Amino acid sequence: MCGIVGYIGHREAYPIIIEGLKRLEYRGYDSAGIALFDGTDLKVSKTKGKVLDLENRVSSEISTNANLGIGHTRWATHGVPNDINAHPHYSNSGNLVIIHNGIIENYDSLKKELITRGYTFKSDTDTEVLINLIEDVKLKENVKLGKAVQIALNQVVGAYSIAVFDKNKPDEIVIARLGSPLAVGIGDDEFFIASDASPFIEYTKNAVYLEDEEMAIIRVNKGIKIRKIKDDTLVDPYVQELQMNLEQIEKGGFEHFMLKEIHEQPNAIKDTYRGRLLVKEGIIRMAGIDDNIEKFLNANRIIVVACGTSWHAGLVAEYIFEDLARIPVEVEYASEFRYRNPVITSNDVVIAISQSGETADTLAAIKLAKANGAFVFGVCNVVGSSIARETNAGAYTHAGPEIGVASTKAFTTQITVLTLIALKLAKAKGSISNSDYRYHLQELELIPEKVAKALKSDEHIKQVADIYKDARNCLYLGRGYNFPVALEGALKLKEISYIHAEGYPAAEMKHGPIALIDEQMPVVVVATKKGHYEKVVSNIQEIKSRKGKIIGIVTEGDIHVKELADHIIEVPETLEPLSPLLTTIPLQLLSYHIAVMLGKNVDQPRNLAKSVTVE
Repeated sequence: MCGIVGYIGHREAYPIIIEGLKRLEYRGYDSAGIALFDGTDLKVSKTKGKVLDLENRVSSEISTNANLGIGHTRWATHGVPNDINAHPHYSNSGNLVIIHNGIIENYDSLKKELITRGYTFKSDTDTEVLINLIEDVKLKENVKLGKAVQIALNQVVGAYSIAVFDKNKPDEIVIARLGSPLAVGIGDDEFFIASDASPFIEYTKNAVYLEDEEMAIIRVNKGIKIRKIKDDTLVDPYVQELQMNLEQIEKGGFEHFMLKEIHEQPNAIKDTYRGRLLVKEGIIRMAGIDDNIEKFLNANRIIVVACGTSWHAGLVAEYIFEDLARIPVEVEYASEFRYRNPVITSNDVVIAISQSGETADTLAAIKLAKANGAFVFGVCNVVGSSIARETNAGAYTHAGPEIGVASTKAFTTQITVLTLIALKLAKAKGSISNSDYRYHLQELELIPEKVAKALKSDEHIKQVADIYKDARNCLYLGRGYNFPVALEGALKLKEISYIHAEGYPAAEMKHGPIALIDEQMPVVVVATKKGHYEKVVSNIQEIKSRKGKIIGIVTEGDIHVKELADHIIEVPETLEPLSPLLTTIPLQLLSYHIAVMLGKNVDQPRNLAKSVTVE
């Protein structure tokens, strides 16, 4: 949600900020803005729409000669998307300027109090309230900007990452975070500020990530000073070396990031199990599990908390943990788990899954679980993210940056990590035979080349997409391990093409959804040979008898479904627990091609953000 970029140093700030905002477009937004200060004049330009619209407006409105600047892409929370509500916002005096990601929950009461003191407001945002609160504190307490920010933030309720500067101190930017990520790139007498490291990776490999309830005062030639917001305690900056590179966040010849990331899955899965899956030795090596294996083996149950696509990966984990490791699993929406007073004990293990590692609801669920004594294990993709730091232990997926809003390689790499964990626990518990264990390891090692083979059906899938691109509704059906794949396939279609789609367990079709089926209703059925195949074939016959249009995802060489379905898309054969890693591939491609044919913005679907950092 929202994107923050800032620069202070010896370079021209504008090109760094505008290109940084473009790299943060994946986060989702509806307006964009920039503030530049050359030591004399403050120049602000902002607009509803895309960063390109901002770029066009800047070229006609303001000079870009400045070494200090902040930029923002806004995802509306308080106030409709328009030019006035777009960030940056400035104080009544015009001296203080702010960009903000998050929600100030008590903004209304603060606003009323500020109005009684003579402050006026141009926008409907909570952010304009915050910058005027900071100014009010600064004037009333007669303190410097950093102290004013600290005092003001102790009065607000909510979540935020902010960057603020004062026209009267052009060598300084103040930043702070609670619940929303913020990174600082450390250069040679220059500093880069961003929601993640992608805007500044070509300038520096060194970054500091603020922790929750930390603020930093950044001064040219004086460095960065970090303090705790609540008690003013000094914190030693921990400088990390960035692992990503510029090539990873470019399209690499593909039309869209989503298509690039779909095709990256063979390598992404291989990178995820590299160094962990040692087939010849019959070993799975994972430090986060090795060091805490008794926690898992003695657990009463595993609770998976996640949102969206990560929740679907958690559902696959439920099947594989219970099937192979014989450990009870519950899968919870993090947004519900955190609010429903769940029963959690010190004998529970909580696995939190998030691509970004910054999902607000999942972070809140982690804190709730830890407060109740549970051991919390994180599965995420972004090194140094909040979830990686907040959990007791964890495992990275090593998928590389995922820019497309609709997750693809995040899903398959999450399943890969969860499969490794389940197999490791199954071996430790003795709930799987040595021969079956080794067979699973061998098959998992072959998955990347089988995914690459599944991707070769792209042109055929494109032809199927052309037939169904004008459908208004679609059903996705699967059983067992492939029920979560049906849910994920339906989500992908909804996310990027805006076609209504629902996923169901195939047997549940008779309990309601079958009423929807007619000759206009496409039904995508995951019907691989392993796992209740005969039952799924019976479900397909029921659809066929009601004139539904059937798209079957089948194992290579399938005969029975081929006779019944209007279209089939083949995937290589594998073990049932590993089948979701293959069956999800054609569903990703089908959604992608339909969305492209409908002229949708595949990488930045409307109303969606890559990382949901607000409630």
